[in-house]
Amino acid sequence: MTATPIPRTLAMTLYGDLDVSVIDELPPGRKPIRTTHVFDTHMTKLYEGIRQQIRQGRQVYIVFPLIEESEKIDLKDLEQGFEVLCQAFPEFRLSKVHGRMRPADKEAEMQHFVSGETHILVATTVIEVGVNVPNASVMIILDAQRFGLSQLHQLRGRVGRGADQSYCVLVTSHKLSEETRKRIDIMCETNDGFRIAEADLQLRGPGDLEGTQQSGMAFDLKIANIARDGQLVQMAREEAQKVIDDDPLCQSARYQLLWQRLKELRKTNVNWAAIS
Repeated sequence: MTATPIPRTLAMTLYGDLDVSVIDELPPGRKPIRTTHVFDTHMTKLYEGIRQQIRQGRQVYIVFPLIEESEKIDLKDLEQGFEVLCQAFPEFRLSKVHGRMRPADKEAEMQHFVSGETHILVATTVIEVGVNVPNASVMIILDAQRFGLSQLHQLRGRVGRGADQSYCVLVTSHKLSEETRKRIDIMCETNDGFRIAEADLQLRGPGDLEGTQQSGMAFDLKIANIARDGQLVQMAREEAQKVIDDDPLCQSARYQLLWQRLKELRKTNVNWAAIS
């Protein structure tokens, strides 16, 4: 799968009239992307693999987390990395794109890659969406520990768009937290966006629908686990819709206890139209 992971549509069925559409197969002719984890001490071997792919007529993305070197964060940056890569691959042509470039310059560099004029595109996450180059078969993500699961999955989706076997290589240092190792392992184990989305939800938490908290456990659910109990949540949503259809004005004696309890639990009145 190369679509954006969408676990939150499942969570949002708790709150409104939303349906979930499932696309669980690749387009005809495409092969699952092979994802591997490589430590940054093995770059020489990785470079040789890049050469082999380019000699077979393929193209390569190399993604950096930063545009320029930072004094606060010890990460590889695109500007210095581009110079290093030009020296490492003198026999090939390279392009680079990032968010600080003028739109015309960025578009020109992208077109060089799309047309096959350049072999390697060195970029930041500006290529995360909207880039379609079927001939590109390798995605190298440097300092992959700095990216979330959804972003890694989106970047990986830039390859595997043609009929040839494609590869995604997640490059990290040896020093990884337990949660980061879990993220990397999940990416290597599956291309299924739904599994990745569920894992992301379990690792990060759902956040707060009515507030600004973007992750963590903001929901006060006593029994259900929205990352695990998707079918139960959907069943509860369907039953709730039946009650609303049967008693849209909340006046039926049959549901009096239900409406009374709901009013007690609802401490705030959210203006959903104001949320965007």
